[in-house]
Amino acid sequence: MSAEEFSMLLSGVAAQLEGMPLDDSMAAFLNAEYPQDGADFTRLAELCAEGEKDGWLMSREHGGIKFGRAIKPGSATGQFSVDVVRMKDVKGPHHIHPNGEIGAVIPIEGAPHFDAFAPGCYVYPAGSDHHPTVTGGDAYVIYLLPEGAIEFTGK
Repeated sequence: MSAEEFSMLLSGVAAQLEGMPLDDSMAAFLNAEYPQDGADFTRLAELCAEGEKDGWLMSREHGGIKFGRAIKPGSATGQFSVDVVRMKDVKGPHHIHPNGEIGAVIPIEGAPHFDAFAPGCYVYPAGSDHHPTVTGGDAYVIYLLPEGAIEFTGK
């Protein structure tokens, strides 16, 4: 049931984002609608831990990062894919977000930051790029990619 609940919860989030520009106003909306200390955010943290334990989330691991695509675009979350990673004081592979990235930083241990973002929601616009990096602790990062688009560069 947990995988279905995860999918249903994120399908509700994705439905609210359809047609919104990926910018600071989207991040503000998400942080107001889904605050880090709110029930939905707390439930996402629980579901990530259950999914990791039960093996339906983050079934792959490389370079100290657990990861996996939980939902493909065109299914429960509409145009968005949903990926989940677990990172602890690690720098990930450089990539580009052709259509942007919408994410949630969920702390597990310590005071983790994902790039410059504290726990909560963030938005990267179309064409942005980075080495995803968690410092200060251990975190799950859930991210939605419009049309599932991501380009790893090897940098």
